Amino acid sequence: MNDRIELSTHHGRIGAMHVRPESNPAQRGLVLVQEIFGVNPHIRRVAQTWAGLGFEVIAPQLMDFVERDVELDYTEAGVARGRALMAEVGFDRCVAACAAAAGVLRERGLKVGVVGYCIGGSIAFLCCTRLGLPAVSYYGGRTAGFLYERPQAPLLLIFGEHDALIPPDVVEQHRRALSEARIECFPAGHGFNCEQRHDFHPESAARALQVSHDFLRQTLA
Repeated sequence: MNDRIELSTHHGRIGAMHVRPESNPAQRGLVLVQEIFGVNPHIRRVAQTWAGLGFEVIAPQLMDFVERDVELDYTEAGVARGRALMAEVGFDRCVAACAAAAGVLRERGLKVGVVGYCIGGSIAFLCCTRLGLPAVSYYGGRTAGFLYERPQAPLLLIFGEHDALIPPDVVEQHRRALSEARIECFPAGHGFNCEQRHDFHPESAARALQVSHDFLRQTLA
């Protein structure tokens, strides 16, 4: 089951996608953090996947802070507009939105984690360091600028071994700075979890999902 809800933050109200398991009650809650392309068909598919694994999912529409209901294509124009909009939103408002989503899930009696993809991966990292949420960060390149922040909960970082945007030396920076975090690398490029990207790598996506699911299932037990 899925619907649209509104989240209230001290920066204003934004929309969010809310997905619940079809049959059994949710076992855990998950804040799902978008890429720079908005809560688009890819993120909706990911939300359904996590709901199928027993999670109640809320995906904040982060761009609503500056422009409502944005969904962008995986094109050069989409990348440029997405980067501009997310830069205008800023990380503080993104973290506030995730905090609001986590609050809704906690009110429903659920233990809450966060999973983010691309820029959402960096936001998931900040949710761990600033909100104390267990987090899974998929190829979050912006995290390199925040490595001085300390995780306040279990943290799993996922990278692609062939990611031109996050080369091996940057991954190594994460290993050195975040000894308490778990880091997993897969034989793929940037955005390998997204079926709409040219770097989509089904085998790595499936394995990363299993690793992420096991991590959150144990962390949120």
